[in-house]
Amino acid sequence: MKKKGVGLIVFAIAATIVVFLLSRERSPFGGNNTSFAIVSEKEISGIEFTDGRAKLSLRIKDGIWLVNGKNEARRSSIDFILTILEEMEIKSPVSPELFKAEITDKGIMPVKVKVTGNGRILKSFFVYKTASNAFGNIMRMSEKSKPYIVYVPGKEVEIGSAFTMNALFWQPYTAFNLLPSEISSVTLENHADPESSFRIINNDRKFRLLGDSEELSGWDTSLVKRYLSYFTHVPFESWALDLDDEKVRNIEAHNPLYKILIEKSDGGFSQLVLWERQAIESGKQGVDTDRLWARLDDSPKLCIVRYVDIDPLLKKRSYFFGE
Repeated sequence: MKKKGVGLIVFAIAATIVVFLLSRERSPFGGNNTSFAIVSEKEISGIEFTDGRAKLSLRIKDGIWLVNGKNEARRSSIDFILTILEEMEIKSPVSPELFKAEITDKGIMPVKVKVTGNGRILKSFFVYKTASNAFGNIMRMSEKSKPYIVYVPGKEVEIGSAFTMNALFWQPYTAFNLLPSEISSVTLENHADPESSFRIINNDRKFRLLGDSEELSGWDTSLVKRYLSYFTHVPFESWALDLDDEKVRNIEAHNPLYKILIEKSDGGFSQLVLWERQAIESGKQGVDTDRLWARLDDSPKLCIVRYVDIDPLLKKRSYFFGE
């Protein structure tokens, strides 16, 4: 009976080991190491990035996502990061030799990501950005755990771009968002055709149209009102975050095509400067007839503006006199 009891115990232990090994087979990298993604049932309410020098937060408040608690976030950027967080998986492990060559020896510092929901931390991990990774960036759960290449199955996305510390990326791509009543004056400088430049003054819906500092007459008031309405929503395509300082200086060394200056009713100012863009930047030859380079106010980066979005603002002085 004792031998039989011992045999049962040995059998139970062996069975436990087999079950454990089988469960390992179902999770090829180990259960603790495949949990980068957030379980979809857990509602994400906050995402925080830190890189040892700076911090950026995305948090939802009253149904609206905010960047650093101030500016409303661009909805498409939030959808992008949420997709990454919920669908990312391990592509392959990273060997110690590869990690040393690609990360340690190159001095690449990680971005620590902390995801919260319902008042508690749902997940935290480290992202190491490297251009040598074809599937996604290298990640690990802690600074001492195993590193892995992580990707989103079925989507050709560079997931590392979702973990950027640049606040511009997360904010709406909006050049102007002003009601006519919020505009005190508009000046359009047409550097390609100076005779077409103009200025509109809005003094409590009493309008004046000027050209070359000289007040004009005979123009159509309804066309002035229509023009001011075009500033209600003027988007731009994207930030040119990949342009280095030298390329920016080269662009700004050329005379701009247009400059739009807004004086707001509250005393503030806004400015959009537009430069010609070479189509070679988008894989074509010659001048880009679809897009322009632009600097919005005192932004540290240039942005890309499509003609289809900005064209309603690029009127000539003759527009206000009708046919």
